[in-house]
Amino acid sequence: MKIILASGNKGKIKEIKEYCMESEVLAYSDIIEPFEIVEDGLTYQENALIKAQTIYDKLKDREENFVVLADDSGISVPALGNTPGIYSARYAGEGASDKDNLYKLIDTLKEKGIKRTPAYYTAAMAIVSEKGSFTVHGWMHGDVLAQARGEGGFGYDPMFIPEGYEETLGDLDKEVKQAFSHRTKALKLAKLVLEGL
Repeated sequence: MKIILASGNKGKIKEIKEYCMESEVLAYSDIIEPFEIVEDGLTYQENALIKAQTIYDKLKDREENFVVLADDSGISVPALGNTPGIYSARYAGEGASDKDNLYKLIDTLKEKGIKRTPAYYTAAMAIVSEKGSFTVHGWMHGDVLAQARGEGGFGYDPMFIPEGYEETLGDLDKEVKQAFSHRTKALKLAKLVLEGL
């Protein structure tokens, strides 16, 4: 079965491809011209379903035996009212880079006088196929710092310290993160759904 990813985020695509090595995994942009998908849902789950369904509808007449997998994820900081939440990818504005978003969150913590505070990542995955639509979730808890440490990972990883560690995801080896990340937890559940299709 071919898995088509409804994402243009290179970091996410790389992580999902590495996790699903026994399947043929393609980004939708390998098949059709990339286009803007309006993510106007109120939850990660709704946005993941919007992305997966949009790509499935675009490809159903030209592909066979495929499923679309979409991920919507972000970071929430309870001390900041659970922001940026579903707006994590555009926290610093439309078209913002990972670095722009990272440093906006760091600056926001600094403005509030917060050096370290609890936070969590959420990943919702939607799977759309001819057999229907399914969603799963994964979470990773820890703390965020009002500084960036390390060059690894992507997004908010250089400021996030997972529970049980003192290094940020920017400092930790990729294999360590992959063992327990929110996306890995969601992918494990998504794999069970895929095996049942």
